Amino acid sequence: MARLVLASGSPYRRDLLKQLGIPFEHCSPDVEEATQEGESAEELTLRLAKDKALAVIDRFPTHLIIASDQVALLDGEPVSKPGDHAAATRQLQRSSGQRITFSTSLCLLNSETGRMQTTVEHFHVQFRQLSDEAIERYLSAEKPYDCAGSFRVEGLGISLFSSLQGEDPNSLIGLPMIRLCDMLANEGVYLP
Repeated sequence: MARLVLASGSPYRRDLLKQLGIPFEHCSPDVEEATQEGESAEELTLRLAKDKALAVIDRFPTHLIIASDQVALLDGEPVSKPGDHAAATRQLQRSSGQRITFSTSLCLLNSETGRMQTTVEHFHVQFRQLSDEAIERYLSAEKPYDCAGSFRVEGLGISLFSSLQGEDPNSLIGLPMIRLCDMLANEGVYLP
C-alpha cells in the first residue's frame, strides 16, 4: 500500500484522516500564507495547498502527500481563527443571521511520479440569529479559538446554524474526504 503523509499540523485534519483506517505520517509544512495581489480566495487556498505539498516533497520522496487549506468568507471578507474569547465573540456577533462560504482546497501529490491532483470544495453555512447570551454559552462550552469562524461543526457548533449547503461536511473541518477518497483511488489506494 502507498505510504501517506498529511502535510498539516491540524489535529482536526489528522482526526479526519484517521477515519479511513490507513496508516499515515504527518508533518507541518513551513509555508508563507500571505495573499498575493489580485488573488481570489479560491486561488489563494489552492495555491497554499499545492505549496504545502511541495514544501515536504524532499522529506517524503516516495509518498502520497495530502495537503489542504481553507479560506472562509463573510460578505467577501476573510474570516480568520479568532485566537481568543473577545475576538470569537465579535466574530460570532458579526456572523449572526449571515452566511459564510468556506473554500477548502485539497492537493494529493505523488512525490514519486510528480502527479498532482487538486480540487476546491465550497461549503455554505447559514447562521441563526444569535443572542449575546447564546454566543457566550457556546464559547464557554467549546472555546473554538483555533477554528476559522469561531465554531466546531463536529461539536456544539451545529446548534449555531439554520442550514448547511455543500457536498462534503468534512470540508468545514478542513479536509474534503469524499474527493480525497476519489484521488486516492486514482493512485491505486482503494478503500472498503
